[in-house]
Amino acid sequence: MGFAVMTLTPAAAERVNAIVKNSDSAAGIRVSIKKGGCAGMEYAIDLATEINPKDDRIERDGASVFVAPEAVLYLLGTEMDYEVTKLRSGFVFNNPNQTSACGCGESVELKPADLARLAAEGNAVVRAE
Repeated sequence: MGFAVMTLTPAAAERVNAIVKNSDSAAGIRVSIKKGGCAGMEYAIDLATEINPKDDRIERDGASVFVAPEAVLYLLGTEMDYEVTKLRSGFVFNNPNQTSACGCGESVELKPADLARLAAEGNAVVRAE
């Protein structure tokens, strides 16, 4: 058994499907974490034109999101959403591992997930391989 890395909201799945439809060769999008910004880390979203067998794959409503292996511990339990407001539109990560964010909202501080807490809460699910 493993842990569910992330979940997608219907809005996120719809946006991923729209991105893939407008791409010539994408199989989905890839989410990773990179160092940067004033808080230390940033979420990175790229087109997944090649499937990395080490990526975790999350699917909903035909949308595929691939999670880079080095990001898994920071994204465990995260809900990926897509929101549109008057001032911006984009993916939003509701991440229980986020400890803070910078004022501009571009970077975050993340801690690795507490696996013992997740197991105690019963968040274990069978992972698709």
